[in-house]
Amino acid sequence: YEINTGIGFLDHMLEQLSRHSLIDMRVIAKGDTHIDYHHTTEDTGIVIGECLAKALGDKKGITRYAHMYIPMDETLSRVSLDLSNRPYLIWNVNFTIEKITSSQGDFDTELFREWFQAFSQSSGITLHVENIYGTNNHHIIESCYKALARSLRSAISVDERDKNNIPSTKGEL
Repeated sequence: YEINTGIGFLDHMLEQLSRHSLIDMRVIAKGDTHIDYHHTTEDTGIVIGECLAKALGDKKGITRYAHMYIPMDETLSRVSLDLSNRPYLIWNVNFTIEKITSSQGDFDTELFREWFQAFSQSSGITLHVENIYGTNNHHIIESCYKALARSLRSAISVDERDKNNIPSTKGEL
């Protein structure tokens, strides 16, 4: 991966996504970060989702469904997804602070829902993201990205027993 959005904490999350999903990514973004991080965050979710949808094509042979629980110290998060081409986001994640502070500035925690929403819509994924428990907001966010990554890794894997078929009774997704 090569990630540079100009937003250090978002870079860290996208690096986790790439590393744990085994999806190679090159994301170089230049946005209006002098105003805030909203558009750059949302736009990276849109573009990564669009690229994933394009890379999967007709989705022939993929597993399609997946879920993953990811612990991170005191935190446990779960992602369940369906590569259905029916985008929908369930976001059951709460934060105890409004901003994550880093050396590059404050990042609004509410922007993580925006990223997942943009990603879900542009990739066509039904996506359920839940933080089951946790107190450290950094850990909560990171466990959500890692759970997404590992769920994607499973869902996009090819099932050798069904590699010539689209995983749907309708014959298309």
